[in-house]
Order: sequence, then C-alpha cells, then structure tokens
Amino acid sequence: MAYSLPQLPQADDLLSQIQFCPQQGKIWLQEDRMLLIHAGDMGILRNELIESMGVERARGFLIRFGYQSGKRDAEVARKVRAHMPLEEAFLAGVQLHAIEGIVQVIPKRLEIDLEKHHYHGEFEWVSSYEMEQHLASHGLSDYPVCWTLLGYASGYTSSFLGMPILYQEQECRGMGHSHCRIVGRPVDPASMQAILQPSHLADELDLLQQQVERLKARVRNEQLEEDLLTNSVGRSEAFLQVCQLIRKAAQSKVSVLLCGETGVGKEVVARGLHQSSDRKDGPFIAVNCACIPPDLIEAELFGVEKGAFTGASSSREGRFERAHGGTIFLDEVVELSPRAQAILLRVLQEQELERVGDNRTRKIDVRVVAATNENLEEAVQQGRFRADLFFRLNVFPLCIPPLRERIEDIPLLADHFLDKYQALYNKKLAGISDRALQALLQYKWPGNIRELENMIERGVILTDNGNSIELMNLFPSLMEPTHPLNIISRNGTLERPSMTPDSQQEDHQEAAEQGDSADHARAIIKDGIGLEQLESRLLEEAMRQADGNITHAARLLGISRPAMAYRLKKLQP
Repeated sequence: MAYSLPQLPQADDLLSQIQFCPQQGKIWLQEDRMLLIHAGDMGILRNELIESMGVERARGFLIRFGYQSGKRDAEVARKVRAHMPLEEAFLAGVQLHAIEGIVQVIPKRLEIDLEKHHYHGEFEWVSSYEMEQHLASHGLSDYPVCWTLLGYASGYTSSFLGMPILYQEQECRGMGHSHCRIVGRPVDPASMQAILQPSHLADELDLLQQQVERLKARVRNEQLEEDLLTNSVGRSEAFLQVCQLIRKAAQSKVSVLLCGETGVGKEVVARGLHQSSDRKDGPFIAVNCACIPPDLIEAELFGVEKGAFTGASSSREGRFERAHGGTIFLDEVVELSPRAQAILLRVLQEQELERVGDNRTRKIDVRVVAATNENLEEAVQQGRFRADLFFRLNVFPLCIPPLRERIEDIPLLADHFLDKYQALYNKKLAGISDRALQALLQYKWPGNIRELENMIERGVILTDNGNSIELMNLFPSLMEPTHPLNIISRNGTLERPSMTPDSQQEDHQEAAEQGDSADHARAIIKDGIGLEQLESRLLEEAMRQADGNITHAARLLGISRPAMAYRLKKLQP
C-alpha cells in the first residue's frame, strides 16, 4: 500500500534558531543551551555505561536520556512551526535530528488522527552515530542498538502530539540489517511510565538504600539543623552560617533579633528557630507590628480586661499569653508605640505582664524573636526606639543575607517554588529555560526570596503544560532598569556575537536602529504617552496585523501566546 507523505519544509526556520556565541563558550537553540560533543566521546560514555550498569540498565538510561532531548526539541518545533499544518510541523523533528548531527531520517509512513487517538509512523535511519559507535566497539549485536535515538523519537512524538507514543527498532544495521527502521504506535500511559521509570543499579542497592534512609531519619531526629529552616532551601556559605547560628540560639531561651531586607525570609527563619528548639510543641505566634493601629497594639500584644476602654466588651488574652510555652515573632518591631516598647521591655526582663485595664500580674514563659528591615541603632539615635529595649533584644543579633549574596541558592530555590506551584496549579512543566535561569542568576533581587517566589508563580501560570518557563514569562516588563535583559545587554553576557564578515556593517546598522529607537522613545514621552497606554497600542496593533490571531500576534511582539493572552485580558474593562 502506498502512503502519501507531506513534503519536508525548508529547514531555514529551524536553522535560524541556532546561535553560536564562541566568545562566551555557548551555543543556543532558542532558549536552550546546546553542546557540540565528539561522537567518539559519546561512544566512550556509552561503553562505560554498559560495562558499569549492564546492557539492560544502560539501554534504559540512554532511552530516558534521548526521551528528554526529544521533548525539548518538540517544544522548539511547536513554537517555530505553529503556523504550519500538523503533519508538516511535526516533521521538524526529522529535520532537527539531522541538524544536530545525530542521524539522517527518512519518513516512510505517517498517519496522525488526534481525534481518534491514532498514530502510525515508520522511519528509516541512515548513518546513526549510535550504531556506528556500537559496531566500532562491539561488532555486530544480537539486539537493536540505537537506544538514544529511539528515546528521542518517542519523546519528541509523545510531547508534540500530547499522547504517549512508543517506537521500536524493528531493523538495525548494528544487527547486520541493510538499514535501521523504526515504527511508532500509541501505548497506554502506564506502559510508557514504566519504561521511563529509572531502575536501581542492582538488588543490593535497594537494601542499602533502605538502610541509608533509616539512618538519615535517625540523624534528622538527632540534628537540629534538619528542622532548622522549615520550607527553606540553600547551600551557600551565607545560608549555612545562618543555620549554624540559629542552631546555637535554639539551644537557649535567648531573645533573637533578626535583621535583613524585605523578603529575605525572616518569618521562615523564626519558625525554623521555634521548630528547632525545645519549645517546638508549644505555639508559634507571628505578629506584624506595622499592621496593628498604635492605639490597639497594647491590647493586641498584652491582652485587655472588660471595660478597659470603649468597645472592650469582654476580657481577652493578648498574643503574649497565647504564645505561653512557645515563641512569639514580632515583625517590624520598630513600629511599636513608645508605651508598647516600655511594656515589652518589662515583659522581657520580668517574664510577666498586666492586661490593659487590669492590675493583676500574669507570669508568662515566652521566647521573643523580633525582626526589622530598618537599622535599629539609627532608630535609637533618632529617638524612635528605646535604647534599653534595643540592648535587650540585641543579645543575639542575626542578619539574614539578601538573595543577591546567595546566588548559588537561586537554582535550588527556583526548583523548590516550581514544585510548589506546579502542584498548586496542577501543572507539569519542563522546568526553566537555560536563558531564563541565567537571567535569574544575574538579577539583583530587590524583593529577595519573596520576589523570586512570586516570579516563579507567575511563570507557572503563564506557561503551558509541557513547556519550559521562558524569560518573558518571568519578567513582565522590559522597561525596568534592573530587568535582566537590560543587565545582560550592558555586560554582554548574552549578546549575539558577530557571525559574518559583514559584522562591522551590521554593527553600524544596529547602532543606527538604536538611534532611531531612542528618537521614537523621546517622541513618545514628549507626547505624554504612558507605559500602559503604549503597551495597549502595541497589543491592539499586533492583533490588527494578525487578524485577531493571538498566536500570530504574540509572535509579532516576540512573546509567548500565554503572555499575550494574559496582557490582552488585562486590557478588558
């Protein structure tokens, strides 16, 4: 039976996605960093995997490796060829595999019917690098040997079509056949999951792993630092120093003063201190002193007796009494009124308090952790904070470093928040693109960890299932002076290098275009057009040129479709 195949489109659109940046030692395929590696070196790695893991485990490992590579290329293909018919766009995988130097692919049969959940694909492979490496090292085989390529085809097709597709190599030159031939068909998700599930190296490792887990659990119970910073992540020297200091503070009843910029995680540290102390079974009460009106702060903190003032219709305990036997966290302590500061000093010194409107003294056992993002010493000099209270709180000061001083923690924190918000929004993403991650590492983080968390949440919301979070989905505005695109442009980290002999002429042309852009910007500002109005006009014009097609309009503006839809929704009244 003869099968008609769509003609392969020109590959120029795919080739244009590749950028070589030799000055920086980087190659990019869209936002993913690529590598040029000798095929012989990959053959050495393959041989070592076979020798150390055995054939079956090495085969599974390389299939999973290829599967992830195929998924990434499917993401590129969907973006670049969104305007093409399904089958033509799908064949981008055939061309990308060849462009990347892996294998020449010849389509023989292709049937796609998404509504009926039907797929049948047959392809021939010519000059598979994996087959050549296997023959050079092992000679003819009793089994098919193109494992990475097989995983790539399964990963690409499954991701592109949105249904699990598994290929089998029915003929292989590594076995002595005239060519390599693969056939792909749908499988149930459970079967695909079983194939992609990593296996243990040996049965003995299973037993050892169980023993190690039991030992880890025992160590966690014995070491305070395991519970030290609940929901916090880090491995930087600055972070570990904070952990060490809090572990020491947790072993005593000393009051702790946490200093640091907004968003560094002072409440997280306070909770970690509480959980690491012998008070962990007691209450943890958090109070933001800046959120309570000055005339109510005393009643909120220390309690009130019935009739003490208008509106006090009943007696009630304050936050300190509720924290008895545990820890109270006073955030923005500099905002306390002078009278509240005096009462707090007495509570710290005597471990007793009187409710507002009462003459009865109540003993309390509370550990105080205070926090501020201001310099308390300057507040003392300005007369806004009592010196004696400052000295009483400053027994164990602890400064939490800003995120810009914990650069190596950013990938760990990003993954932590990515897992959190994928679960919250019921999404499964491919992670953060290499270029977006590089921007995160170079950003100055004025909002610290809280800003990073908000940014990752926004990225998860704007990114479609199966895709990587891209730069534009993390940073909503390119006009901010601290935006990573501006930072990167200034230091040249991601600038495109000159690629042709005419680069000098291109540089002059680019400078002229930048001058024109500056003139346009000055004219816009002179006309009194605001940023929101400018964005609105750009979106409307892009939609007009795209005849209402959101995907096409997003491509005209250089942003993702979800980002375009998000901005259009903001324009709606």
